[in-house]
Order: sequence, then C-alpha cells, then structure tokens
Amino acid sequence: MAIGDHRPQILMIRPPTAFTLFPSLFHQKFRILKAWESELPLDQFLTTNAHLVQALVTNDNTVINAETLRLLPALRLVAATTAGVDNIDLAECRRLGIAVTNNGSAYAEDAADFAIGLLIDVFRRVSASDRYLRKGFWKGKGDYPLGFKCIVRYPRSQKVTSRIGKFQFGGKRIGIVGFGKIGSEVAKRLEAFGCNVLYNSRNEMPSISYPFYSTIRDLAENSDAIVLCCSLTTETRQIVGKEVLSALGKNGVIVNVGRGALIDEKELVRCLVAREIGGAGLDVFENEPNVPEELFALDNVVLSPHVSAYTPESFEAAAEFAIANLEAFFSNKPLLSPITID
Repeated sequence: MAIGDHRPQILMIRPPTAFTLFPSLFHQKFRILKAWESELPLDQFLTTNAHLVQALVTNDNTVINAETLRLLPALRLVAATTAGVDNIDLAECRRLGIAVTNNGSAYAEDAADFAIGLLIDVFRRVSASDRYLRKGFWKGKGDYPLGFKCIVRYPRSQKVTSRIGKFQFGGKRIGIVGFGKIGSEVAKRLEAFGCNVLYNSRNEMPSISYPFYSTIRDLAENSDAIVLCCSLTTETRQIVGKEVLSALGKNGVIVNVGRGALIDEKELVRCLVAREIGGAGLDVFENEPNVPEELFALDNVVLSPHVSAYTPESFEAAAEFAIANLEAFFSNKPLLSPITID
C-alpha cells in the first residue's frame, strides 16, 4: 500500500470479467487484493492476507461457501458482478450478517434480446436452415421445409381449443417464468412482435396486466413457448421436469437464459429426442461446460455457451453496479441492488 493511499481495499478471488475488461474503473476507487496472483493455496492466502478485508467482489465461477466465509471474519459485503448469486451461500451470509448484492439490471436488456433471438431461431429454424444451406442441401434437395408448425392455443373458456395455424412468430403465446428485470424486458420485446405474454412468478404482481399463472405447469399448458428468466434457488431447482414438459406438449418450445439447473436436463433431453416437445433454445446447462451430446444432432434445438448477456455494454454496466454498491457500503449508504436473504 502506497503511503497516503486511502482507497478502500477489496478482495477478488478470481478476476470477474467485468474487472478484466474494465480494470481502471475499479483501480480508480479501490485497492484490489488479487488472490489469483498468489502462489499460496487459497486458504493460506485468505488467512494470511485477507482476514481484515470487508468487501469481496466475485463472479458466478467462484463458489463462496461457508468454508470461504470462515476464513474472512471481517467480511461484511459480497458484491457479485453477475445477476445470479446461486454460487454464494446466502444462508451463511445471513447468519454472519454479510450483505450480498448483484449487478442489478446490468444484464437485463442484452439477456432479453438473446432470449428473443433463441425463440425466433427455434420457431423459424434459422440455425437449422443455415446448416442446410452450408451442407449444399439447398442445391441438391431443394427448398428448406417450412418453419415451425405449431398448435395455436386458445383459452379453455373458448369452444375452439386449438387449431393448426401460424408459422410466424407474432401471435404466439409466450409464458415467462420469473418476471424480474430480465423477464420484464423479454415481455416488452414480445409485445413489439405481437405476441401474447403470460407469466409465472413467486407472487402475482397487481401492476402487471398480463395473465398470471400460479404454477409453471398451468403456464406451460396455456403457452406455445416458455422462457425461463428466474433465479436458481432451492425452490426453483429443476422446476421444469416431466410434468411441465408434458404440459408444454409436442409443439411447445422452451428457452432458458436463467440457469441450467432450472430444468431436469435428462428429462429435457429425453423429450427432445423423442419429439415430445417441439424444440428448445438453451444458453445455460446443468453441468457447464458439459452439454449433453444428444442435443448436437437435433435441428429443433439451438445451443449457445452461456453468452446471453455477453456484450461490452453489459459488462461495463456490471462493473459500474459493483462499484456503486461498494462505494455505498464504504460510505454507510443504502446498497443499490441488495439481494433479499430469506
């Protein structure tokens, strides 16, 4: 520490991408203790160098468990540069009086854009038709088949319950699971496409005019597609399983930009291979970076390597959120994006 350097000190166990891309934003405000640069085992490094540190900045690739927290007795803030905080032991943080923050709305718009992109790609077979062309099939086999043939569903109160209908994206009923910052941005974009939005969340929101479904099964049964935008918690782990996929049906589509473990992945793979659901757009997986190889051969599946929010703008916003939370913490002001620890 330089003499006269009064910047607060923060700890990073591994470098978050927001820091890697925008290090100067952090260095201007804080002295950074970089655990990843040490040759010492992590536990020794923390015990020796970080036991007085009050704030930790982390990403979703670093597990902050009870053992790590035990080695940081002065810690009072964990500032995540990500939206999800399922890698952090929230119960132990609550017990120890440690506040947790995430990146607020930093990822919301880009993740929502990507979710819409996955939906359109699956319904219109964009990636599949690209492969068709690249393999020379257009010249050898003729035009690519029509897009996604789905059943357009109507509320049960109407006499006509379904009809074979539209190939276009507009007009479809899209159920959103988790109506937070990302979910609400997805809804805005769906409205612009002329889609009908439905939603499921922990509680019904009186300010939201879209139809609310208290269970994901009912949401799936009344939707042409569902988009998972919710956080991964004990309650939401594998919330999409056999029952929900069966309700979605053989023409239904599922898109996941939340966390892979929201879905029973083995059941999803089985349903896709057996054509028991219409298709899937998956940005996240249960055991990343491992992806079930059965999905690679399916033209009704679009895959991406957990990049829905990966833009320079999102990472810069994430850095700014983390820094704002840190500044608020060290100034004894309200945190900008605190995580409620039930």
